Amino acid sequence: MRPKKFGASQAGSGTASTEEFESKPTMSCRIDRLVIGEDLVILRISGRITGQDVDMLRALLERERNAVAIDLTDVLLVDREAVKFLALRESNGAELRNCPAYIREWVKCERADTNASERIEGREDIEHA
Repeated sequence: MRPKKFGASQAGSGTASTEEFESKPTMSCRIDRLVIGEDLVILRISGRITGQDVDMLRALLERERNAVAIDLTDVLLVDREAVKFLALRESNGAELRNCPAYIREWVKCERADTNASERIEGREDIEHA
C-alpha cells in the first residue's frame, strides 16, 4: 500500500513540503479471555466491534465448551452486524455483561425484529401447507 501524502506549507519560506503519513490497518477491538473456575469463560471486549470482527468472534465462541459471558464494559462503538451477532449469541445462551445502554436497547430491537420475522415466516409456511 502506498503511503498517503498530505500537503503542508512551510510558513515564511514560500516553498511547499509534504509530510508522509502511512495508512496502517487499525485494530478495531481487543478481546481478553478470562477463565473463571471450571465452567465459565468471559470474553472481555474493548474498542469497536464491527461486522469485520464478527467472524473472528464467532470462531472464538465456537471453540468454547463452557458457558460464555461477553463483557462489553469497554466497548465504545458497534455497527449493525455486530449488534445482530450479539443478539443472536444472547438468544443462544451467551450472557451479555456490562452492556452499555444504547447497545442493550439496540440488541433488544434486533431480537424483536428477528422474532417478528420468524413468526411471519412461520405463518407463511402454515398458509402454504
